[in-house]
Amino acid sequence: MKSIFTERKLKISFKGWIVFSALSLLSLSSCGDGEGNRRKKNKPLSIPIMELTSRSIEVPQTYVCDIQAVQFVEVRAKVEGFVEEIYVDEGEEVKKGQALFKLNSAELGEVVNSSKALLMKERAEAQAAKLEVERLQILVDKNIITDSELELAKAKLEMAESGILQAESMLKNAQTGLSYSIIKAPFDGIVDRIPFKTGSLVTPGDLMTHITDISEIFAYYKVTENEYLRYMRERQEKGEEFTEKEITLVLSDGQEYPYKGKLETMEADFERGTGSIAFRVRFPNPDGLIKHGASGKVMMTNEMEDVFLIPQKSSFEIQEYTYVYILDSDNTVKVRSFKPIRRFGLFYVADGFQPGDRIIYEGIQQVKDGSLIEPVQVSDQEAYDTLYHSL
Repeated sequence: MKSIFTERKLKISFKGWIVFSALSLLSLSSCGDGEGNRRKKNKPLSIPIMELTSRSIEVPQTYVCDIQAVQFVEVRAKVEGFVEEIYVDEGEEVKKGQALFKLNSAELGEVVNSSKALLMKERAEAQAAKLEVERLQILVDKNIITDSELELAKAKLEMAESGILQAESMLKNAQTGLSYSIIKAPFDGIVDRIPFKTGSLVTPGDLMTHITDISEIFAYYKVTENEYLRYMRERQEKGEEFTEKEITLVLSDGQEYPYKGKLETMEADFERGTGSIAFRVRFPNPDGLIKHGASGKVMMTNEMEDVFLIPQKSSFEIQEYTYVYILDSDNTVKVRSFKPIRRFGLFYVADGFQPGDRIIYEGIQQVKDGSLIEPVQVSDQEAYDTLYHSL
């Protein structure tokens, strides 16, 4: 009996030791966790930061443009008549002086015939007056008649000669009017829509078609007064060294036009209300791809020197102000406002910073003004790779 009791006592003691040991471990573990949490709370957060460097960049700038043919002319009827012949079709290429339409105008033909008859009459009267002067001159030379009759005959000859000039002018006008019945192309180009068909009656001023020369095209775009002043100052500062930048045309489908353009001229005045002024760029169009009235954008690059690129994800906005978190020498976070000059991909272009300034690159939601952090340097390559992927 004694041995059984002793065995049971030993078993109970062993179980108690196990329970005691487990409680002790839990207590130690609990104490360790509390101390670890306190250590984590006291340890500064590791936050990625980037160091700012000034750089020169070429910023692409796009402007919506109005595309026009180098020549675009309305072809209108100058005389009244029925359309007798149409020699061309819509969209056809024509040469300067090529006949486009023929108007049947019998009245103009009659006017020409009448003018010819009048001219013949005036010439005959002038010839008769001339003979009369010659006859009277002989009589005067023989003292048969007085000079007064000869002077009267000479006056009649001058009147007849002026009648010839008037008749010739009337014939010329009639012939010019008749020539207007044949409507010709004013220059090499492409025929636009033809509203009148054969047999239609047209009157002076009616639009017959358009002729468009698209061997070259003009692109007009508007810039602000500040952009205009910056361009003019750059041209004045560089003088003879100034060269016009090549300008790219982006078509409505988003594709770049293969030929580059040159800035030629600008308007004389600023547009009231908007304060903008239009520039004109000439583009070659040897393939005839671009038509008059097409839409697109002109794109050029503007060089900006000594600027800083601030990642948009490193900034935040409150009302109209933009802010970043900047680090001081002891890694304390400070809030700083800045005014972006423009967007550039996923970055803001800004000035007013100093080379070597450190800003929070990622994790701006985890810090606040006055926070102490442990900075993790992000390389320029890593930071700016996102820029070139976004352009």
